[in-house]
Amino acid sequence: MVRDAPRQRVLSDPARPSALAPFRVRNYRFQWPADLLTSWAFEMETLILGWYVLVETGSVLLLTLFASLGYVGTLVAPMFGVVGDRIGHRDLLAMMRASYAVLAAVLMALVLSGHLAPVYVLIVAAFMGIVRPSDLGVRGALVATIMPRDALIGAISISRTTMDTARIAGALSGAGLFAALGMGPAYVAIVCLYVASTALTLCVTAPATPEPASEAVQEAMRRSPLRDLTEGVAYVWTTPRMQAALWVAFLANLTAYPISNGLLPYIAKAIYGTNQTGLGYLSASFAIGSLAGSIVLSLVRDVRMARLMIGAIVVWYVTLLVFAQMQTMPTAIACLVVAGFSQSLAMISIAVILMRTASESFRGRVMGVRMMVIYGLPLGLLAAGSLIDEVGFATTATLYAAAGLALMLAIVLHWRADLWHAHAPANAR
Repeated sequence: MVRDAPRQRVLSDPARPSALAPFRVRNYRFQWPADLLTSWAFEMETLILGWYVLVETGSVLLLTLFASLGYVGTLVAPMFGVVGDRIGHRDLLAMMRASYAVLAAVLMALVLSGHLAPVYVLIVAAFMGIVRPSDLGVRGALVATIMPRDALIGAISISRTTMDTARIAGALSGAGLFAALGMGPAYVAIVCLYVASTALTLCVTAPATPEPASEAVQEAMRRSPLRDLTEGVAYVWTTPRMQAALWVAFLANLTAYPISNGLLPYIAKAIYGTNQTGLGYLSASFAIGSLAGSIVLSLVRDVRMARLMIGAIVVWYVTLLVFAQMQTMPTAIACLVVAGFSQSLAMISIAVILMRTASESFRGRVMGVRMMVIYGLPLGLLAAGSLIDEVGFATTATLYAAAGLALMLAIVLHWRADLWHAHAPANAR
């Protein structure tokens, strides 16, 4: 105990700030690489399977169906938080990552035996999609559990930039392995990443679960999870700035993410005539912009978050309008870097507005509702797949970006007192 005291003083000493301070906590030194490897495997798997489905079927509609299946679990994501509260976030996260390894091993076996078919990919993607959307929320809850309060902001910031870094490395390495060695060896690497991430997660020392201290706590644990979720929805619906922020998040998932993320395999192959490596460059360029946005925002102080959210979303949609007309890879990559940068500013702003607004007893449920609005992404992807077959990519992307921009301005006008006014709580510095 005596030896640990100086370490804690260094960690919390405001005179000695350090970006690496969270790594002085043993548990974080295991969780950080576990999260990194998981995110890396996610990006590799999404790129490889998206390309496979598009090449084997030639159907953009099936590509969007595959991408949509990755989000089928968003509606049940809040329930994963309830389970984590009851069995422990470390144990839940380890079980989730073990399930990723098992499902990836199934696909690896099918590839190596020569029996892989698009229908098997879609089935496995559906099972994976039930669990994967909750990974980010559960890992965030575990970080909050294992880190001292004064180191939490730094730990979350590092986790955010690490996710963006994993998107860059995962996209490029996945595309490189796929192009150079084929799908089988690439999937062997993915399985190894999932197994390693599961092992590292289990190395995190699970915090002791305290016994309920009062009848009130026991009653809260016995309450129906559905009741908690209903209360969270009602809480958001009656708080204007939170409702506005969630509508913005839903709109971005419905009309922006399908163009700048989910449809990239189709864009790479059909619009630019490139291969898996080119797809990796497109995906990595969006992630590079996102990483830059995260770093810049972590260095800025006294920002009016609601105004930043509005400005970033507008830039994102304007960039997508330009991206829809691009005919060369270099110009497309430049557009995606700007889109990724503005996307990062917008999503971080939404999270800050929600967390500043929500009372401590409602934060978990508010973030659960935040996860549910991601369901706009599969809806937008499926609609985009049908539209592209009818009118082409450029027209579809232009319609999506123009509609998103118009609806965003409508949201701002409706909630202008809560989002734009300098003295509104959402703009508090």
